[in-house]
Amino acid sequence: MLEFTELRKKAGIDPQAIAIDALGFIATDPKLMNRFLDLSGIEADGIRQAAAEAGFLVGVLDFLLANEPDLITFDHATLNSPDVVQMARQKLEARP
Repeated sequence: MLEFTELRKKAGIDPQAIAIDALGFIATDPKLMNRFLDLSGIEADGIRQAAAEAGFLVGVLDFLLANEPDLITFDHATLNSPDVVQMARQKLEARP
């Protein structure tokens, strides 16, 4: 777990960019994408419309955070850490 001082240093992360990267990561794996669609209840052709809704990007990060192997694979692919993904999720949720 990151210490508080390390978290403050990472305060400049762009939570929206991380969530968009996460969605792109999910979309590249058909099994992962199908699971995301099944769990979210979104139809494949409705992703663009759903993405415009408040909370969608939080849901994308929740999806990754709920499955550690997928989260670790995403983190390795994007050179992030689980703490950064969790922090991005919290920042997105806190936005008005």
